[in-house]
Amino acid sequence: SGLSQEAGSVEQLSLHCAEGSLEWLYPTGALRLRLAPRLPPTSAAVKGRSPPHVTACIKPTGTFRGAQLYLEREGGLELLLPEAPRPHARCFSWLPQEKVALFLQATPQPDISRRIAAFRYELRGDWLARPALPTASLGAEGACRPCNDTEILMAICTSDFVIRGSIRSVSNDAELQESIIGVSATRIHRQKFPLFQAGGRPGRPVGSIRTPLRCGVRPGPGTFLFTGWLHFGEAWLSCAPRYRDFQRIYRGAQRTRQNPCEFPVD
Repeated sequence: SGLSQEAGSVEQLSLHCAEGSLEWLYPTGALRLRLAPRLPPTSAAVKGRSPPHVTACIKPTGTFRGAQLYLEREGGLELLLPEAPRPHARCFSWLPQEKVALFLQATPQPDISRRIAAFRYELRGDWLARPALPTASLGAEGACRPCNDTEILMAICTSDFVIRGSIRSVSNDAELQESIIGVSATRIHRQKFPLFQAGGRPGRPVGSIRTPLRCGVRPGPGTFLFTGWLHFGEAWLSCAPRYRDFQRIYRGAQRTRQNPCEFPVD
């Protein structure tokens, strides 16, 4: 609470968790939030390759008021969230050796009415390998192009969800610049959280997967293998080959012993 801060003071905090939230009541002065995620060993740089990036995403609540959020990098400040922002996620990346922080500065207020500057955050290591997020800052060209064979094989091993199913519908949200794909699942290979639940035809769990609107997703027939990541509790699409194409790719990798993990193929 800013009621416990002196006017003009700057409180120092560190964000270590992979994800979490911050709520600042009655913003006064400023908060400086150092970004120092505890990255798993697998995010270490591979010999002979450039170091992986670290990525952070910030999503304000619908009631974000009383402050502005800046990215502090190399001595400069970049505005991420103005006061009363739209509830869009903002993402940015940096190299592990870079020093970055978030600077949450209270805006002058004529009265002491209740205001809350609150947001959720996610900190990930090496997230740029296959961005599936609604932001140009993570590489617009990568989010929409089809996955190659290697990316498909890695996606079935590392994604937050792997769902075999068909497209029921596609709706577009122009304000959020997102397409929402309604999916009917024939088999749930993996889901870290119950994204797909019963609700469609008997025995057919249903759920939704998001992708940037610019990708121009259209409904189509056939069975797909949907893979992707959780982003602020929502499923975001990574790779989605037709299932028959995936079968061909996986069996070819099996013959040459190039499959990175075992996966059930009918």
